[in-house]
Amino acid sequence: MIRARKRFGQHFLHDPGVISRIVAAIDPKPGDRLVEIGPGRGALTRPLLERCGRIDVIEIDRDVIPALRRHCAGAGELLVHETDALAFDLTTLHGGGAPLRVCGNLPYNISTPLLFHLLESDTVIADMHFMLQKEVVERMAARPGGKEYGRLTVMLAAACRVELLFRVGRGAFNPPPAVDSAVVRLVPHGGAPFPLPHPERYEQLVRAAFSMRRKTLRNSLRGLAGAAAFAAAGIAPDRRPETLSPEEFAKLAAQPAGGADSL
Repeated sequence: MIRARKRFGQHFLHDPGVISRIVAAIDPKPGDRLVEIGPGRGALTRPLLERCGRIDVIEIDRDVIPALRRHCAGAGELLVHETDALAFDLTTLHGGGAPLRVCGNLPYNISTPLLFHLLESDTVIADMHFMLQKEVVERMAARPGGKEYGRLTVMLAAACRVELLFRVGRGAFNPPPAVDSAVVRLVPHGGAPFPLPHPERYEQLVRAAFSMRRKTLRNSLRGLAGAAAFAAAGIAPDRRPETLSPEEFAKLAAQPAGGADSL
């Protein structure tokens, strides 16, 4: 029996009903280029493999791989990449073919950096379906104005469409995690849905604004955006960061930083 390892953040999915709902949400077809991150013992891998006939999996824990292979034997072509997903280049799997469809029950301890890493390869990804901590998914899909809305929300909005599909209780896993989970669908835009001429500055402003989210933009962006920038973007400097839409952050990022001391 393979035990979950705390250092890998493992919580093995075992609930048949939840597995069926995830497979139905992904709706894999023969010929789809599926990539699963962290397959573990293969609870989700086998039904996906039976539907599409071939799947690439990325697994860091070498000890689970023999059990994974046994569980998936006879279901289709299983291609195992024994490596850290944070260091894996998804574009190497594309090869100019159909866009990749990425899925997985992601370890909570690396979920946010892993999402940003995957989005670096968004040009070769058709969609992504992930199980994540419920609070993280709620932040990803949040609307402006609420406490869940933050840096993660705004950065993802420029890269993909986010849809919370359904929530999953702790009992669906072995061992049960300390938090509830949710399944989310991410569909890359293939280009920002609003003008974004300076993505590096966009990231810089978003990071600075939400690092001091209780302060007004006048204070949190001091030295990064001045009176002229706020005026040109049509944004009042006394607003707080959680009130700005991603498009408004992009408008501010499009302005020169000058005039910071005149606020």
